[in-house]
Amino acid sequence: MNQSSAMDLRGKVVLVTGAGRGIGAAIATAFAREGALVAVNYLSNAAAAAQTVAACQAAGQDAGGDAWAVQADVGSGPAVQAMVEGIAREAGAIDIVVNNAFRPYAFDPERRSRFDALDWSDYQAQFDGAVGAAFNVCRAVLPQMRQRARGSIVNIASNLVEHPVVAYHDYTTAKASLVGFSRNLASELGPLGIRVNCVAPGLVYPTQGTQATKESFRESLMAATPLRRLASPGDVAGPVLFLASDLSAFMTGQVLFVDGGLVMR
Repeated sequence: MNQSSAMDLRGKVVLVTGAGRGIGAAIATAFAREGALVAVNYLSNAAAAAQTVAACQAAGQDAGGDAWAVQADVGSGPAVQAMVEGIAREAGAIDIVVNNAFRPYAFDPERRSRFDALDWSDYQAQFDGAVGAAFNVCRAVLPQMRQRARGSIVNIASNLVEHPVVAYHDYTTAKASLVGFSRNLASELGPLGIRVNCVAPGLVYPTQGTQATKESFRESLMAATPLRRLASPGDVAGPVLFLASDLSAFMTGQVLFVDGGLVMR
């Protein structure tokens, strides 16, 4: 298998959740550039999703990539089921899923909630946002993948699960649970030809969640990072494409840290 054919994503049907902006938008655009048909999932911001679709269509011109927007609350099982059935009608069975959507969270070390200020409901909300959404999407897409004995699922975790440089208790606990969820799924689905992996970015700037982080904090983080900068949304897209494509055909249950070397393992 040579490298050029292994990356070939032309005509693959890809669902990216939470793709209206930030990391999700960068991932969707990267897939379209490689010739994929991308379902751009969004919750409520139709204008942002339309911008992502336009970016995908521009990026995909040469390779035949295309995109369209699909609205659904990934926190709702029935809404996800309806979305997945709609994608299959529109473009065919789904080949690749990227679970990127998460419950809104402000990454601000100065104003984070300390442990004794959090309620269990805060953890529950983040768990529902990270693991609950992935659960709903996987439940809906797996029958299509099982039928064809192939598929790739990439879940977006966080390097905080390995190195909680700031103690975002509820968010990081939920993302650690997402890693456990992914590995159990990888173990069960491997014999069926379906792979499940995670990409764990460090602080990605600028995004909606990180725009409040102080410059002094960003600078100290860059100084501690071997590659001496923060990730941009585009930095996360490459590793996601790698795990989605046949370049990583013999990888499952893995977590790829994309944080400039802050976490090394």
